[in-house]
Amino acid sequence: MKRLICTIWSILDPLYLFFTKLECLQHADGRPTVFRIRLTRYKGRTITLSDGTEICKNDLLIKIHLHNVRLLQEMIGLDEPVKKAFLLYRRVQESLPDLASYVTSHQQTGQIKGVLGITMLNTGYRRLGFESVPFTSRMYIWFKRIGQYPLHILFRPESIRLQAMPTPHYLFISKHRICELYGPKVTP
Repeated sequence: MKRLICTIWSILDPLYLFFTKLECLQHADGRPTVFRIRLTRYKGRTITLSDGTEICKNDLLIKIHLHNVRLLQEMIGLDEPVKKAFLLYRRVQESLPDLASYVTSHQQTGQIKGVLGITMLNTGYRRLGFESVPFTSRMYIWFKRIGQYPLHILFRPESIRLQAMPTPHYLFISKHRICELYGPKVTP
């Protein structure tokens, strides 16, 4: 069943990319990363990150989406949740240097404040340098839960109940922090 869903999803994926205006981020060698990205204007409340970066309404951010169908195809053979989580962590970690490079080489790099994502993952993001910020609107939480429910079922079929789903939240990393952690290292 998962293979059939992946096949259908792969066929419909170019339409999704077109309508969401997402761009596939690539590694330096041309292989695709797990990120799909686009520039966006932040519409939430003012957030101050741990490095002092203040993100305000209408600030320019890079919004990241995971390439879920590709990840699901890689995970089809994995039965244990720990192995799935490790694979996801490793794919994101491998893609972050390319994201840092994209941020620093973008023509609007001076205006970009950082990177924004929305996730239901509870662990691993701190080790990658991201900070979690909860949503303030209960309606938006339920909207995101309903939208991500099919993904949750595909990745974690053992937890079918909607009430068992983790709460979605924002992930932020400032431009300074992503460049510090994943940008090219300059040797003296």
